[in-house]
Amino acid sequence: MKYFAAILLATLVSYSCKKKSSGVTDTAPTNLTLSAVVSTDNSGNVNFTASASNAVNYEFDFGNGTFQNVPSGTVTYKYPASGNYTVKVTAKSAGGQTISKSIDISVTVALTLIWSEEFSTAGAPDPAKWGYDIGTGSNGWGNNEAQYYTNRAENVTVSNGTLKITARKETFSGSNYTSARILTKDKFSFKYGKIEARAKLPQGIGTWAAIWMLGNNISTVGWPACGEIDIMEHIGAQQNKIYGTVHYPGFSGGNAVGGTVNSTNVANEFRRYGVEWTASTIKFSVDDVVFFTFNNNATIPFNHNFFVILNVAMGGNFGGTIDPAFTSSAMEVDYVRVYQ
Repeated sequence: MKYFAAILLATLVSYSCKKKSSGVTDTAPTNLTLSAVVSTDNSGNVNFTASASNAVNYEFDFGNGTFQNVPSGTVTYKYPASGNYTVKVTAKSAGGQTISKSIDISVTVALTLIWSEEFSTAGAPDPAKWGYDIGTGSNGWGNNEAQYYTNRAENVTVSNGTLKITARKETFSGSNYTSARILTKDKFSFKYGKIEARAKLPQGIGTWAAIWMLGNNISTVGWPACGEIDIMEHIGAQQNKIYGTVHYPGFSGGNAVGGTVNSTNVANEFRRYGVEWTASTIKFSVDDVVFFTFNNNATIPFNHNFFVILNVAMGGNFGGTIDPAFTSSAMEVDYVRVYQ
């Protein structure tokens, strides 16, 4: 039996060696070329053509965190945002040998308005667009804030073409202050694009105004796993300082990632607070001047739909100590617009 087993093993080894030696020898790709034709209609479309000898597949890195395997070497990719991009293609042989080449392109994308709130109808905010968070932070979405959020006209109303969210010093349902927090959850959300709000900000030490967004999946994954994008945060203790911040696992609360910019007269003059959001970056701006850029990628929760929130809080972890002389102050919002 041992003799026959040895003969069988020798035969299999010999067959295996013959089979390998009869295969085609792998040759590395050579003569790689890469060209790009950028559409002139500002659609963001770019036609790429890659070619190489001995290549069976081409992997495109479009320079914005998006990759695609293209066996033919010819592909049209639509960029979601204007910008300068370095595009890299890697040609691969049948055996896995590679060669790479890169080119730089400039893309212009014309944004289209996909949703807006112009606050043109007096009264309560449009119920088709906005809902309310009611109560205090004890229900899980607070930061040790002092206000009670209501849907009363005293705290939130539309008049003369603008929304007013007013924080007031008053005793209400066990709290010493009232205000409002409205949101588009379950009514409108979006993934990538530009959002801009034109607003005047409140005054008074202890006020904490915000224009921000949360991931649609907050009800299932919780915070900060859903992600948070703070388009604009402002506290009365630093009257003309504007914060732009992102929160996500490992980088939330006091450990969040963001930037600041000093503006002027933000309580009496409208400023445009914006975020331009793509798969590769989240750019924060005031009056179209970018003051902080966050590098996005596929491993963090900024690549799904987010909804919009507007609110004015009092005190809390960020708002700080409230001036005892504070009586009331409002954030006045002219519009909120979303483009893609």
